[in-house]
Amino acid sequence: MKKWIMMLAMVLAAAGAEAQVKFETRSTDAVREMAVKEGKLVFIDLYASWCPPCRMMERHVFSRKDVGQFMSERFVAAKYDTDDATGKALMKKYGNGAIPLYLIFDTQGELLGRMQGASSADEFMANIRKILKM
Repeated sequence: MKKWIMMLAMVLAAAGAEAQVKFETRSTDAVREMAVKEGKLVFIDLYASWCPPCRMMERHVFSRKDVGQFMSERFVAAKYDTDDATGKALMKKYGNGAIPLYLIFDTQGELLGRMQGASSADEFMANIRKILKM
């Protein structure tokens, strides 16, 4: 019985992992190259592990299947901790100090739009649609 419960838990965990937004942690250049190859835009999540709104977005927005599908169709997504070098550099260039901060770039590196703060999944996707003029 225990073996069956563990197997079921592993299957459910794997299914849940597929449903969420897949974030890359490679360099910004590698992420841009992936976006060019896939014909997608670049989405960057600037966060910190100690940030409650960042954790809320991870749990309640980026974990949702509909958000994962929406994002994977349009973006190569990456996330960078603002306490690390890449995150600090991006925050210095594009931010005002408040996180979470979400940046959308074309494959040439031009900033198309930015969103700041936590939101519901529906509001998050609506804001992206607005930036992309969808």
